[in-house]
Amino acid sequence: MSTYKHLLVGLDLSPESQQVVDRVKFLFSDSDIKISICHILEPLAFTYGGDIPVDLSDVQLQLEQQAKERLAALSGQLNVAEENQYIVLGQPAKEMHRIASEDGVDLIVVGSHGRHGLALIFGSTSNSVLHGANCDVLAVRITEN
Repeated sequence: MSTYKHLLVGLDLSPESQQVVDRVKFLFSDSDIKISICHILEPLAFTYGGDIPVDLSDVQLQLEQQAKERLAALSGQLNVAEENQYIVLGQPAKEMHRIASEDGVDLIVVGSHGRHGLALIFGSTSNSVLHGANCDVLAVRITEN
């Protein structure tokens, strides 16, 4: 029986996200835990630093729609209600911290790719989530198939 009441699953929506969903199902399928799920999109203007003199708003809207559809499919596997599915623009770790704080989350679940070398020095989303969270964080090790 879990002592956790509300968990937030942060997904990057890559094919490896299924591993995170599977782990959540395995660990929490027999509990009454509330599950919220999120995907944080970094605004294209941030990603490209404003160097591209084009209006990217249509592309951003398409990315948001695709993310919403993919997140809904993964949410269905965890029986996450639509009001607990979040597509948010911003910096991933910061937005996950905000959602967790505002919604009373006591466990954040994210995937971890096990960075090495320079990637480890520059950090990762899972590392940033861990070091700024006000609750427990479970990093699910992503394995290469």
